[in-house]
Amino acid sequence: MFDALEMLKLIYDEYGGIGTGIAAGIALMIIFGWIPIIGPITAGMVAGILTKDDAGRGALAGFLSGVIGATIESVLLTTLGFAFLGSLGAFIGGLASLTALISLPLFGLIGGLIGGVMVRRKR
Repeated sequence: MFDALEMLKLIYDEYGGIGTGIAAGIALMIIFGWIPIIGPITAGMVAGILTKDDAGRGALAGFLSGVIGATIESVLLTTLGFAFLGSLGAFIGGLASLTALISLPLFGLIGGLIGGVMVRRKR
């Protein structure tokens, strides 16, 4: 039997839980990414906190969760826009996707940096 706890142990490495941070950041980026500025920063901050390391790894986790979350949102926006409104919907979804691909990783990076600073390890 493969347990969820065993899966978390596999993701968690000796330097911190960057995999866990990225996974949680992606989920929160998809859920809260539509809230301007605060949503992506919060998702990045959670990703940075869950890495349990310094600001650099927190920023990396926030940035990667922003890139992956924005890519998923972009595909959904463009596909659903085309499905419901045709070419015009695909164009509008593409513009929204471009905005998401620029802003979500940037704000995720800022949030991850803040989260990494909050839980910085003492060396």
